[in-house]
Amino acid sequence: MAKHRIYTMSVASVYPHYVAKAEKKGRTKAEVDEIIRWLTGYSQEELEAHLEKRTDFETFFAEAPLLNPARALIKGVVCGVRVETIEDPLMREIRYLDKLIDELAKGKAMEKILRT
Repeated sequence: MAKHRIYTMSVASVYPHYVAKAEKKGRTKAEVDEIIRWLTGYSQEELEAHLEKRTDFETFFAEAPLLNPARALIKGVVCGVRVETIEDPLMREIRYLDKLIDELAKGKAMEKILRT
């Protein structure tokens, strides 16, 4: 089976869209970065290095220092699909990130987004 196209796309190619979506709704790049760090366990420096290297999504999640165990609490629909029912582990991680960015753009408080 062929890999989904998103797996080979660089995180850096999608990242500006995450930031633009957040900023359009009055949120910040710093909040986007905080969400990504919370989800993956990367430090800010590691995140920036991956963006600079144009790391693909597959590698980005495979090398994540510590995928947050609380990410299993992320529920809801992204692109018409319930994230909690996605069977492919990598696609689920990518959709978790999409869902968190959606929540940020919808004005949800960071404490709720980060499941604290």
